[in-house]
Amino acid sequence: MKQILVTGGAGFIGSHTTLELIQNGFKVVVMDNLSNSKIESLDRLEKLIGGKIPFYQIDLLDKESMIQLFKNHDFDAVIHFAGLKAVGESVQKPLYYYQNNVTGTLNLLEVMNNSGVNNLVFSSSATVYGDPEESPLKEDGPLSSVNPYGATKLTIENILRDLHYSDSKWRISLLRYFNPVGAHESGEIGEDPNGIPNNLMPYVTQVAVGKLQKLNIYGNDYETPDGTGIRDYIHVVDLAKGHLKALEQLFSEEGLFTYNLGTGQGSSVLDMVHAFQEATGINIPYTFAPRRPGDAAICYADVSKAERELGWKTERTLIDMCRDSWNWQSKNPNGFE
Repeated sequence: MKQILVTGGAGFIGSHTTLELIQNGFKVVVMDNLSNSKIESLDRLEKLIGGKIPFYQIDLLDKESMIQLFKNHDFDAVIHFAGLKAVGESVQKPLYYYQNNVTGTLNLLEVMNNSGVNNLVFSSSATVYGDPEESPLKEDGPLSSVNPYGATKLTIENILRDLHYSDSKWRISLLRYFNPVGAHESGEIGEDPNGIPNNLMPYVTQVAVGKLQKLNIYGNDYETPDGTGIRDYIHVVDLAKGHLKALEQLFSEEGLFTYNLGTGQGSSVLDMVHAFQEATGINIPYTFAPRRPGDAAICYADVSKAERELGWKTERTLIDMCRDSWNWQSKNPNGFE
């Protein structure tokens, strides 16, 4: 049984991927500093699988603790989610983001290298495409960043490319996510952001549950059919399954691989609001606010490469995403608290 270290495994995407791995026969160890996640998510995971999940509260900047962790376990691969991820905060605290995301990843890579662990799936982001002029976005398209968060993801991708080219024993998959939403169908785990959500779906569900009065939609004057921004929303369970496929590829094939993980379909903010209302029967009051700087009008993925090379594609619809998000939020109005 292969043993996988999941950094950031108590977080939104990390917890769903941990569940998917365990359900597919992998042994998983979770490492998380709990700065933007809750230990309760792992308690819920253990309830779902009916067993224990080894957990270590370790920060990426604590290299000595990571060295000890790798001495204690014989890992076959690492799936690396751990990192700070709020775009707005990254603009206000760029040094904090570079230190945590880039330096932390360098620490992890050094410990992996010294331990002879050379299989890595990296949690990247569609932000590495910067402010795209056209969609759908392809993996070989131009890369740039418009904020420090995106810059950290792009910097780490460059580091990993250099690492692979310097030493081909490194097998690496760079997974560029679009907009993860939804929750596990059980309603036991889901997205639990700190403070007022930065992302659309948790904002919508918090309005639906009565925690927030109304949804602010930033910009209704884009050149799109309804004036609101278009994004590629992907169900978090489909996203987790993409990690499983990427990991399996690393065990059977040498190389450095880059994949977009999205649906390949663009949906506007109002499309998502209407889908939520259809899925739940709950009206979502909203008002329009000025555009946010750096927000592109249209951004969605070309996912043909992942389908062709990994045999992966999404199965869940906007209605599924909305239904599962509401199932989680309605059962857990205050998240994991």
